[in-house]
Amino acid sequence: MSKQEFTITVYTENQVGLLNRIAIIFSRRKINIESMNTSPSEVEGIHRFTIVVNETEEVIKKLARQIEKQVEVLKAYYNTGDEIVWQELALYKVSTDEIAEKVKVERLLREYGARAVAIRKDYTIFETTGHREETDRLVKFLEPLGLIEFVRSARVAIIKASEGFHEKLRQFERQEPGEELVENEFLGQNEEIFTM
Repeated sequence: MSKQEFTITVYTENQVGLLNRIAIIFSRRKINIESMNTSPSEVEGIHRFTIVVNETEEVIKKLARQIEKQVEVLKAYYNTGDEIVWQELALYKVSTDEIAEKVKVERLLREYGARAVAIRKDYTIFETTGHREETDRLVKFLEPLGLIEFVRSARVAIIKASEGFHEKLRQFERQEPGEELVENEFLGQNEEIFTM
């Protein structure tokens, strides 16, 4: 099995220290995190981690199960790039004189989908969103013009085939509690818990 890029989406309660515990899971397995983003989700009180790694699917399955064992974690999904819609935000700081003299700003804005977010006497900041290859193309274009600073955000992603975590959570809350042993879809396919 060869390594490929996976995006892991983790739904959690918002608890202090959880980010550190999740990061430790990766460091113990010596897996480099390419990108990590955390934000509120569509469900109040539930946060969403979006983590990008290059690894084999077998390792990713184990990682998702390990992450789900954390008390505050409700569910962890993993997807390939074809199964998600994703974007990254990038900011580019360049000399205003250089950009005004050597480049037609209109071309820059049109060709690279950039927009100016700050224009000062000594610098201009442009912003783009897109896949990493798209934001890297603009870096290569601006480097000879005296790129002063560049920063790219972590990935944000939405799973294409998902009916939404919010709906799954509502279904789970509607279930009547029972004494029987049931499979818990929030823990994973093969793990079972007792419900009360």
